[in-house]
Amino acid sequence: MGHTKVSTKAVVAGTVSGVLATGAAAGWMGAAVYLARKVVTPERDRPDDTAILALTADTITLGRTAETVVRGRYGLFFDGGEGHLRFGEILADDPQAGSVVREMHGVDAGTPHPGTGRFHSYYYSLEPSLSVGLATHHITIPSQVGPLPAWVVPAPDADLPRRRWAILVHGRGAARDETVRAMRTLHERGFTSLAATYRNDPDAPASSDGRYGLGLSEWQDVDAAIHHALAEGAEQIVLVGWSMGGAIVLQTLVNSAVAERISKVVLDGPVVDWSDVLFHHAREMKVPTPLTALSLRLLAAPPARHLVGVHSAIDLSSTDFVARAGEIPCPVLIIHSLDDEFVPSGPGRRLAADRPDLVTFVPWREARHCKEWNVDPQRWSRVVGEFVDRP
Repeated sequence: MGHTKVSTKAVVAGTVSGVLATGAAAGWMGAAVYLARKVVTPERDRPDDTAILALTADTITLGRTAETVVRGRYGLFFDGGEGHLRFGEILADDPQAGSVVREMHGVDAGTPHPGTGRFHSYYYSLEPSLSVGLATHHITIPSQVGPLPAWVVPAPDADLPRRRWAILVHGRGAARDETVRAMRTLHERGFTSLAATYRNDPDAPASSDGRYGLGLSEWQDVDAAIHHALAEGAEQIVLVGWSMGGAIVLQTLVNSAVAERISKVVLDGPVVDWSDVLFHHAREMKVPTPLTALSLRLLAAPPARHLVGVHSAIDLSSTDFVARAGEIPCPVLIIHSLDDEFVPSGPGRRLAADRPDLVTFVPWREARHCKEWNVDPQRWSRVVGEFVDRP
């Protein structure tokens, strides 16, 4: 979800500057419409954001950025996404030279070379059989928008019924690759993992408007995945969501007709309240608060849906699960870094405070958005494993 932040800032800043310069009401409305459309429009083109300065067989030297100076293991796409490599431990950090030397973990595709690449948190970029050595089935799941591709990683004991299923839901602008990090932990605990796609993913059918519903429409695709798991004999279903995937999971909890079959939920860096996230970004970009408020009202106003380009209005109040805390029906684990720069952890902490009977908040430090596993994979696996195994 965080990879488009820099380019969005630049465009929005330019738009707002123009509005302030003219002071015209029409300009304000145009800027508000632009902001509202940006929130719901999938961004297909991902610009490179990381300099590859030098390589050896065992190391990679990267340009120093807010991302590349954080400990942990990460991935880098290069050559327009055709190449991919993985790196880990920081071996040297030279702020004066603007460079960071890190341990090279492996090359999955292409031949790395000095130039530029796109940093990401997935670490893995290939299907589970190739990334983590777990047998993987490619399936499609029928849905309202058409067949949705999915990966299924069967539970380790093929002789037993697949009773424990985990449905993994990636974040905004991400892909199924994001979920592979969790699969070994779940596999070791006897789960069959289903890595779902949803409408408007690059490899999935588009919705009628081609816009994100911020969870208010995508939950139906997760619901379809739940029905698939139930048809395959699932008795215990755990939903796992990252970022906007967390918002989708929360909507599934309160909207699905089979929500009682969901036993637990794991959320990593989740969006618990979209308004909080969007106002956070507006403040970061120095967008005037009245302009932000107007753009959010446009999202929710049925008469404005044609301006925004959505089929149905998006009522952000229904995405506020601090306000809807009383509707949480099952145990929820929230893992969220207090240093998350993209989705603030405040709403998740407040949700846990309001529902201590069901919601557990586990804070991380240092990790940026949805990178808790990257910074400390052993802790992540322990926390999640203990939660899903808890009676």
